[in-house]
Amino acid sequence: MSRPPTFTPPPCARARVLRTERGDFAVLDAAPADGGHSTALLLPGYTGSKEDFVALLEPLADAGFRVLSVDGRGQYETAGAVRQEDYAQAELARDVLAQAAAVDGVAPPGGIHLLGHSLGGQIARAAVLHDATPFRSLTLMSSGPAEIDPAQQKKARLLSDALGRWTMAEVWRMMRAMDPPEDADTGDGEDLRHRWMRHDPAQLIATGAQLSTEPDRVAELAGLPLPVHVISGERDDVWPVPLLDDMARRLGARRTVIEGAEHSPNTARPVETAAALAAFWNGL
Repeated sequence: MSRPPTFTPPPCARARVLRTERGDFAVLDAAPADGGHSTALLLPGYTGSKEDFVALLEPLADAGFRVLSVDGRGQYETAGAVRQEDYAQAELARDVLAQAAAVDGVAPPGGIHLLGHSLGGQIARAAVLHDATPFRSLTLMSSGPAEIDPAQQKKARLLSDALGRWTMAEVWRMMRAMDPPEDADTGDGEDLRHRWMRHDPAQLIATGAQLSTEPDRVAELAGLPLPVHVISGERDDVWPVPLLDDMARRLGARRTVIEGAEHSPNTARPVETAAALAAFWNGL
């Protein structure tokens, strides 16, 4: 679970609703004073939310990017689906395309850079494989070529089983007993608990299964004329770093490793991560 340093957006950002043809999505929208030269659309990972990128918003806006981080369908402040099948990866990918279309009407002229962290990376990949035309580039942050590590698959199954038997509050208490909140968690973990309680358990069950069964689609992605950036920490227990290195090689992608970070460089080393993202996007 990503632990953002705060759930309060910086002065350059505001919380709002992005209205699309596929429904409303809660976003944090950060804009430079001059409106910016291009847009970054950021998708969070499993159990995460738009706040996982809160520490990136100001440095990216200062670099001239308009930044929108999004709660996906059933995540935190975005409403959940009526049917379980509405959480299929293809449906979540179509949500991303709808978000891009809604942003594009008011976006700066430099195009949209799509970024997905972990689960968000695999949803982003599915979106560009469906239709890459709305995007200027794709960044896969701590997001691997196929299914997650076997140990993580076991954790996802255990969580799904628990969500099928107990309430969100009961599951939260069990998770906290195994993984107490850290001092950096706002309100001694209260913001994390509040976020957890607003997730749709059906979304967590569906996407946990996706992470555990995702096929390798690297060859398909490599066939697109879309610049790709693979960025991660120097350690990762969800997809081993050598696997990410190999994926970048297969894609002919830019590769960045953030020293001192693990699965969430966006929260562990936001300044360094923002600088690497801006350098890639500006280089295009």
